[in-house]
Amino acid sequence: MQTRTLSLAEIEDISLRALTAAGTTKANAQALAVATAATEADGIASHGLAYIPIYCSHVTCGKVDGQATPVLAQPSPGVLTVDAATGFAHPAIDIGFDQLEPLARSQGVAALSIKNSYNCGVLGYHTNRLARSGLLAIGFTNAPASIAPSGGAKPVVGTNPISIAVPNQDGEPAILIDQSASTIAKSEVMKHAREGKPIPVGWALDSDGNPTTDADVGLAGSMAPSGGYKGVGISLLVEIMAAAMSGATLGRDAAPFSGTAGGPPRTGQFFLAIDPAATAGDGFASTVARLVDGIHSQEGARLPGDGRKSHRLRAQSEGVAVNVATLDKIEAIIG
Repeated sequence: MQTRTLSLAEIEDISLRALTAAGTTKANAQALAVATAATEADGIASHGLAYIPIYCSHVTCGKVDGQATPVLAQPSPGVLTVDAATGFAHPAIDIGFDQLEPLARSQGVAALSIKNSYNCGVLGYHTNRLARSGLLAIGFTNAPASIAPSGGAKPVVGTNPISIAVPNQDGEPAILIDQSASTIAKSEVMKHAREGKPIPVGWALDSDGNPTTDADVGLAGSMAPSGGYKGVGISLLVEIMAAAMSGATLGRDAAPFSGTAGGPPRTGQFFLAIDPAATAGDGFASTVARLVDGIHSQEGARLPGDGRKSHRLRAQSEGVAVNVATLDKIEAIIG
């Protein structure tokens, strides 16, 4: 694969220019561009620049409204809601977070629900932001159905990630859990399909519920849930929080994030922000430090999120190697 090294600023700039060229407002595009650069910095290329051409095509076909203005409301003292108005999730989350952080400080705990939304990219990117401000953050986002229930073969729930970001005294999260309900993110199967590569056994199932190594067959079938019943259980939890609790569309009724057919998916997100000082006083930081030490003190052991930190440090100083084929697609959109 031929690559070209870009700085994080260059990644943000090329993302912004492509999105605005496709018909996205500068404010909406800026939120996605910043997230794209951060995602590339964390080493998650499958959700970084590779998604920009997809975002642009979805603006063009109407699957997402690049001109949408999200609407914020506060129906009760500790709850915020945002109607994304079939626009991008990122600007909807941004306006919600602007109020969620101070609300969590004053209330001790606060919730933010988002409906009529779109793919929010890497969920941990969002919870990470709250943890950097000293809040413990829990995030949920549902997706178009791609996981069949245990014993079934027809997808009912999505890969539905859940993320927990634990604050640390140095500003970087002490722990960042960001996991899908499936064995592997669907974007990885899509990447293998685009490149014509087989997938490992255990990633996806065919339409009869049998394991397959054919990425295209897996995409037409269903994703394999992580840990069987446990994966389905996590996906159901996320579906309840991100769809039922927000008033968003269930994954089984949502248009796919991939392709241009089906219209807006209207999925949802849900975030809980908790001020540790309100529940644990001064004891939170020392307790988390002991927990982290119990893992880091073991040779070769690492915590969820450790890899992202080390990759980010390299990306900030050395830039990111980006697939030239992806850059060609983006530059063609910019014109």
